[in-house]
Amino acid sequence: MNIELVIFDWDGTLMDSERHIVASLRGASERLGIEVLSDSDYRNIIGLGMREAIRALYPERMCEDFVQAYTGAYRELFFDPDAPQDLFEGARETVEALLAQGYRLAVATGKSRRGLDRVFDELAIGHCFHASRCADETQSKPHPQMLYEILDELDIPPQRAVMIGDTEYDLVMAGNAGMPAIAAAYGVHEHERLLRHAPVAVIGDIREVPSVLTACRT
Repeated sequence: MNIELVIFDWDGTLMDSERHIVASLRGASERLGIEVLSDSDYRNIIGLGMREAIRALYPERMCEDFVQAYTGAYRELFFDPDAPQDLFEGARETVEALLAQGYRLAVATGKSRRGLDRVFDELAIGHCFHASRCADETQSKPHPQMLYEILDELDIPPQRAVMIGDTEYDLVMAGNAGMPAIAAAYGVHEHERLLRHAPVAVIGDIREVPSVLTACRT
């Protein structure tokens, strides 16, 4: 592979946000007085857009009023100014190393634009990415639309890009776009689940990305 563009998922790939997302989803359910599901159920939908996540969690309640109420409760908890916003150890250094090596970088995430811009600003890392797409401004994963839009914006064909993500939604999205994918096995979905979608490589630490990309060139 001759890769020019590296596209990252955000939550569970660059940011260690699993516990906070699960707690916010659980808290939203509690606030609305509805069934509180297992942590595994909440963890399983990380990576989807909010509407798609609610449909997967509570299909029998799927109506616009419920979507708005649940989304509002979740965001109030998630955007708590005291909530942790931590990158995985080595993530910032990995991003900076890839830039130094000449790669273009992007983010394709199930987060809202408000959520992504918030962490970009708070962590002072947004300038590292040449493009980004969020689930509330295009179609949610695993539909490939957000990847198509990034590729069009940067004028790069899918064969010269790679998607890196920790869920099957990331890998299926990449496959739907005709793009190779690298599975981040340290995130939400377990190793075996990721392997079903034929990633070109599996990493156990974000710091492995530069060496994996170098190996893929040979």
